[in-house]
Amino acid sequence: MQTGDRQYKLAYAYAAVAVLLWATSASAFKLSLQYVGVQPLLFIASATSTVVFLIYLIATGRLRLLRTFTGRDCLLSAGLGLLNPFLYYVILFKAYSLLLAQEAQPINFVWPLTLVLLSIPLLGQRIRLISILAILISFAGVVIIATRPETPSDILRFRFSNARGAFLALSTTIIWSLYWIYNTKDQRDEAVRLFMNFAFASIYILALMLATGQAAVPDARGLLGGVYIGIFEMGVTFLAWLKAMRSAKTTAHVVNLIYLVPFLSLLCIALVVGERILPSTILGLILIVTGIVVQKLTG
Repeated sequence: MQTGDRQYKLAYAYAAVAVLLWATSASAFKLSLQYVGVQPLLFIASATSTVVFLIYLIATGRLRLLRTFTGRDCLLSAGLGLLNPFLYYVILFKAYSLLLAQEAQPINFVWPLTLVLLSIPLLGQRIRLISILAILISFAGVVIIATRPETPSDILRFRFSNARGAFLALSTTIIWSLYWIYNTKDQRDEAVRLFMNFAFASIYILALMLATGQAAVPDARGLLGGVYIGIFEMGVTFLAWLKAMRSAKTTAHVVNLIYLVPFLSLLCIALVVGERILPSTILGLILIVTGIVVQKLTG
């Protein structure tokens, strides 16, 4: 019993660390993008994460698992790395450069419902009426956040504060959902998978930087921001979340902690970035999370 309680507490401790660190991500993105471009920021973050995962593989004796990789395994990692972190973060960082952090973060959070929609054609799953309702509730929240209405009638005018930024933030939910669907078919060790995905992504972003002439030494503040994101949004945080999942008897209770992220993120954005949190953001976020919870409870 004592061992079980200890393991239960350990799972929550790992999950709490991951949630708290992820809550700082939006602020780190927004602040870092003031000093460095999208591509250099992603390269710094991705390369840093690759080093973090490599150190973890060495420390845990998993590095030897790379010897078992076949050509097909490498191609799979190359494809998954193209989706995430390469495409996902290139588009996400661009969205953050166009939107307020308090707008980009909640819109990006609707990915669980995008996953439901993509599961219909890709996995052959059927969608229930309650799921359609849940999706409509969440996307109503997205519209409210993206249009910043001051009166109810403003919502119907669909005047987006930045339509391109909102579209990019929404598109990241498609990329993340595709990554999640194809990643579930990969049975290799999760830490090894992450290392390979990020290693390939680092190569992709470096090639893109060289092709577009953006391979330059970044501002020190941008460099520190990229390293922070690489360690605390991607590297250590992903590993902490994996530890939480492995330590938990049932993952349901631990996974529920993820719903704290957008609300804690708003608090961090207000305190660190200095954005005044708009009433439309709070209302939109409540609708988004409500839709996700309804889908989770009834799905």
